[in-house]
Amino acid sequence: MLSSQWGGQLGLGLQILLILLLAYLLQRLITRALTRLDQRYRLPPELLLTLRGGLRWLVMGSALIMVLERVGVSATVLWTAVSGFVAVAAIAFFAIWSVLSNLLCAVLILTVGPFRLGDVVEIIESAEKPVVKGRVIAINMLYTTLEESVESGPAPIVQVPNNLFFQKVVRRMRGADPLSIPTSSGDN
Repeated sequence: MLSSQWGGQLGLGLQILLILLLAYLLQRLITRALTRLDQRYRLPPELLLTLRGGLRWLVMGSALIMVLERVGVSATVLWTAVSGFVAVAAIAFFAIWSVLSNLLCAVLILTVGPFRLGDVVEIIESAEKPVVKGRVIAINMLYTTLEESVESGPAPIVQVPNNLFFQKVVRRMRGADPLSIPTSSGDN
């Protein structure tokens, strides 16, 4: 009884080694075929790199699934787990997309410098119709804070999402006084 148990384990180990060896040989064969194809037709390096990487992942992924099936993991269970993880990751990505967009735009604003603190910026919709106009008083990772200009009373503060500066036309006046800059309607 003990020898039949060892025989089963040894057979399983040999099957796994055979699967991995065949996957390695198939990967080498595909790499050689792609190299010959490149020598004959001069394929773009980007295409060749993508093909090699994609086919390598496909062969090794298939070998991994075959090995897991030999060990006793059901391919259906494995596929369900992977597709569930991908679905949750996609939902999470879409849920935080606007935050990631604003973070990336903040990095671009701080590094590229389309405007600076103290500049007067005006976000223009279409046909010279301003959406918001004011002096930049703060730039953080999600919003740029603008102080709108008013002739009397406290100046209203507007927080503009950073990605809006890359979606609309922006007019910038370096260090100008917002009251002295005429608006598109001709008011001072």
